Amino acid sequence: MLDWFKRISTPASRKGLVETESQTPATEAKVERLMGRLGTRSETANNLAGGFAQTRVIAVVCQKGGAGKTTIAAHLAVQAVMAGQGPAVLVDTDPQKSLGEWGNARNDNTLALATVKLDHLAVHPVEMRSGGAFVTIIDTPPALTESNERIIAMADLVLIPARPSPHDLRAIGSTVMMARGARKPFLFVINGAAPRANITAEAVAALSEHGKVAPVILYQRTDYAASMIEGLTVMETVPSGRSAQEIGELWKYVYAQINIRAAA
Repeated sequence: MLDWFKRISTPASRKGLVETESQTPATEAKVERLMGRLGTRSETANNLAGGFAQTRVIAVVCQKGGAGKTTIAAHLAVQAVMAGQGPAVLVDTDPQKSLGEWGNARNDNTLALATVKLDHLAVHPVEMRSGGAFVTIIDTPPALTESNERIIAMADLVLIPARPSPHDLRAIGSTVMMARGARKPFLFVINGAAPRANITAEAVAALSEHGKVAPVILYQRTDYAASMIEGLTVMETVPSGRSAQEIGELWKYVYAQINIRAAA
């Protein structure tokens, strides 16, 4: 298991991980400056062997429940279509079927949503790439099973959502090890962050030592949950809001990553 949180939780090491002293609350602007520096780092951190088929496959994976996998998967798929970078296919492999329920509440034909058993998808990976879509995004259950490992192995990019909390940071190590074992590029996505919280900046700095961190933070706001209940996204319910802007910027970054891979 990765030991970054044990390290960053000590006062002696904390000073080197945030821009301000530990007694000073970190504002969103300060965290965003740190994220901007991360976004300009070398692209070689996860430059591993492999390439894309016609359809890019993104697996959203995290061992811990409540990290926001379903919300992120749904929002990125909708944003891909809205940005003119679809078609997009959503695959729900979580036994809780949260993504499927969201899709049932949604009156929209621009997205294809499939609810399948994890074992079936792992055995028949060609089904993810055979529909002519630009991107397939897979929502996985909060577990590290053999089937999940096979999903990671067939993905072009692994997104690992992480809430900036001790429990979430400690739980990420196994997912990272699985992605590395499969030699797949992975990307941390900070989700559910509280504004002006030092732990957010500390989490960004700690995660960046173990892999690439998306230079966009998804902050904790009620509009994410409210939109999902209605079968929608924040881009549709509050299109001019900050949450919609975050998702747009996150998809732009993810889109660049999968196109870098395609060109390799």
